[in-house]
Amino acid sequence: MGQMTEAVKHLIIINVLFFIAPQLMPNLGLQSMFALYFPENPNFGFWQFLTHMFMHGGFSHILFNMYGLWAFGTPLERIWGRNKFLFFYFSAGLGAGAIYTLVNYFQFNSVYEQLVSIGLSPTEIQNILDTGSYNSGILTSISESDLSEFFATYHTPAVGASGAIYGVLVAFGMTYPNAKLALIFFPVPIAAKYFIPVIILGDLFFGMTSYSIGNVAHFAHIGGALIGFIIAWYWKRNQFKRWN
Repeated sequence: MGQMTEAVKHLIIINVLFFIAPQLMPNLGLQSMFALYFPENPNFGFWQFLTHMFMHGGFSHILFNMYGLWAFGTPLERIWGRNKFLFFYFSAGLGAGAIYTLVNYFQFNSVYEQLVSIGLSPTEIQNILDTGSYNSGILTSISESDLSEFFATYHTPAVGASGAIYGVLVAFGMTYPNAKLALIFFPVPIAAKYFIPVIILGDLFFGMTSYSIGNVAHFAHIGGALIGFIIAWYWKRNQFKRWN
């Protein structure tokens, strides 16, 4: 890792500025403007696929993401160069947002179609999304947990650089497979080639079950890891040179 490289340094500075700005200027609504909303939500904008990467939900969120950017991004920028690293970073982040949105879209539409099939009109469904209230009689045909997830998908925006960081983490593991990594709550060093797949499988498990702890965009993590793997694998296979 060592001394921070230029692209990593500037990314961290921009992230910190975006983290501080909404707290200093709460009336500007920067969070709702730049966070990534579900496409059906009126707050959604296409620019949010990019801008959500610079928004964070709390101090610990940005702290861990920026630590990951420094720890795993620095050695990659050293061997790739600034431009190649930035291309990779933003590709992983944009891909993470796209895959996360696509998964949400399919899950949202599945519930929407169930509501239509039991006789609710588009206006009635929109009222559920707007108010969160509904006739309890529909619970005989659809679960309360599905309705809660339906409502949350519509209203809850995604924020954070985690998708891009997962892409960087995967590329680091492919480049330095024998580097020893450890988790804070499991401080036993494990080779990156084993550690990183376990982390990603954990996100896949939590994303597909109801065991997730907290409001975590697991499929954004998986999306960033997938895009990162594809790009890093392609570069490695074709031996792409450093971009200055």
